Amino acid sequence: MPIFGTDGVRGLANGILTADLALTLAQATAVVLGQGRTAEARKAEGKRLTAVVARDPRVSGHFLTAAVAAGLASSGVDVLEAGVIPTPALAFLVADRDADFGVMISASHNAAPDNGIKIFARGGVKLPDVVEQRIEAAMSGEMLRPTGEGVGRIDRFSDAEDRYVVHLLGSLPNRLEGIKVVLDCAHGAASGVSPETFRDAGADVIVIGAEPDGLNINDGVGSTHLDNLAEAVVRLGADIGIAHDGDADRCLAVDAAGNVIDGDQIMAILAVSMKERGHLTDDTLVATVMSNLGLHVAMREHGITVRQTAVGDRYVLEDMNAGGFALGGEQSGHVIMSEFATTGDGLLTGLHLVAEMARQGKTIAELAAVMTVYPQVLINVRGVDKDRVDDDEVVQAAVRAVATELGDTGRVLLRKSGTEPLVRVMVEAADAESAQAYADRLADIVRERLAL
Repeated sequence: MPIFGTDGVRGLANGILTADLALTLAQATAVVLGQGRTAEARKAEGKRLTAVVARDPRVSGHFLTAAVAAGLASSGVDVLEAGVIPTPALAFLVADRDADFGVMISASHNAAPDNGIKIFARGGVKLPDVVEQRIEAAMSGEMLRPTGEGVGRIDRFSDAEDRYVVHLLGSLPNRLEGIKVVLDCAHGAASGVSPETFRDAGADVIVIGAEPDGLNINDGVGSTHLDNLAEAVVRLGADIGIAHDGDADRCLAVDAAGNVIDGDQIMAILAVSMKERGHLTDDTLVATVMSNLGLHVAMREHGITVRQTAVGDRYVLEDMNAGGFALGGEQSGHVIMSEFATTGDGLLTGLHLVAEMARQGKTIAELAAVMTVYPQVLINVRGVDKDRVDDDEVVQAAVRAVATELGDTGRVLLRKSGTEPLVRVMVEAADAESAQAYADRLADIVRERLAL
């Protein structure tokens, strides 16, 4: 099995993800990313290769960061250790410091026992599949082993957080005075920097989920557990709640009544605002095939084109970069604003969402009303031959029949899992009962036709 998944290397710390693996992966990264015209030109100018390394607060991040730093330094790469910062901060700092690459130690929204290693190339961009494959191949090859002056140095990146905060504040079109915000930092990497930034931007801030102890990251808090945030917003009379995940590359929101504002609704709000202000390139939004039909309807009504990609923020990024688009993201809260970031940034997204409330003088519920969320039902059909889903004529005929019955009032999508023997059946319809009925009908057919 390849070690790279959809978002770097991830697994149980000291299980799949050992210190030895982290060190070897870092050495292989130095081999692959230390090559190329830019790297060779820097070496010719007498400049040393540099990498920024950061982590989220989970306890295993200490030994994994040490292993990554050792692997890089032993390969002749100077390391700037940024400590605990969000993943998008690491991506920004790679570009800001003109570093050759960056390494983030985080398992994002996973529980504390897991951890991960995400690698960013020059400019703070995620690696394409082909480069990940080259790094994986290099792990069994010859490593760089400089001596004397050639070995790398490991230094503390002391102003990493300050640089990121200044960058975020400089992106805002207006200040946030008059808005009462509850922030849920998931006991994660945003626990220090997010409250500081929102306060510096002028918001009245109340913080929950910001006491990381290395073991409580994402534990009943953050963007994957919104109940506590919703309760706090209602109880404290706040205008909005903002939830991050463990490494703060996501943002979901809650309105004053405790209703969830998901990534699709956030993108709809930002897209309309950016179009009005002339910042939405080609009046186009990039989203995945899982985005709600309501997003497509709302964007069409506002003269905005929606481009669809496969599921995963890396595919959204690829399409955005190819077309030069300014906004894209996922329903899960990965929102990418390419004018200011090279990856999903939960702090950036939350700040601009609140800034839009302040600019228009509207509640988040009023802004979210730009989009009607169609009821969506998702059924995972397990124990089936997922590779036959696109070729089985009975299954495809059933999909076409449901799509015809739904017409413009709904949508159907069958998608095979990339890692498990299952097919995901997703149906959206004008009402929840219809969506459930159609989804059940298709799931039964998939189960019968594709049974192993």
